Amino acid sequence: MTCDEKYNALLEIFQRVALLSNKNGCQTIRLRHRRLGRDLVLHRLPEPRRAYEILRALRCEQLPAVYETFTLDDGMLVLEEYIDGLTVAEVAEAGRYRRAGALRVMREVCAGLSVLHENGIVHRDVKPENVMVDASGRVVLLDFNTSRSLSQNSRDTVVMGTVGFAPPEQLGVAQTDARTDVYAAGVMLNVLLTGKHPTERLAPGRYGRIVRKCTAVNPNDRYPTAKALAAAL
Repeated sequence: MTCDEKYNALLEIFQRVALLSNKNGCQTIRLRHRRLGRDLVLHRLPEPRRAYEILRALRCEQLPAVYETFTLDDGMLVLEEYIDGLTVAEVAEAGRYRRAGALRVMREVCAGLSVLHENGIVHRDVKPENVMVDASGRVVLLDFNTSRSLSQNSRDTVVMGTVGFAPPEQLGVAQTDARTDVYAAGVMLNVLLTGKHPTERLAPGRYGRIVRKCTAVNPNDRYPTAKALAAAL
């Protein structure tokens, strides 16, 4: 069965509400159950992502629930929890983040990353646009379309992630691992505290030292895990 055929079959159950994202050959679509009125997210991917298979078996407050995955002849479809809220980027644009709020968000992001890393997943695109805060204050790390499994032995050969948040090894120089996400988390921490990339303006005091350690060029000089970063915060 193809992605088109499965998608059309799902449209007998769900109504398409909106196209949320369309980039790098991946589509993210908001659907609504025709009978229950419940919203879900559908990811349409050109190739299977093992991360979604793993997420389907996980339950973590800081990660979206994955309800079903379909590996098809020409790609993969994923049904995922819809998070109704604002991205951290949107909140930051409104000027609502103070230090305590930024640190709370980062601790929650680190908690989600720790679960991913413990289950063999590197996110590879941690940034404010990929972190959602719902009306209750729940912080959720989203978008696993560029993630990879740590069980893959081959070196990363495709440049993925977001410029400014991606460390050197993610640009095809070496293999990515948990420290790749630590680098991006450090950049995100700095952006939330100062509104700037650390190369433009480094956060003051101990938080600047934390950012500097996160974003060390050599992965061995960074915090080894997201849990270690959370402890430093």
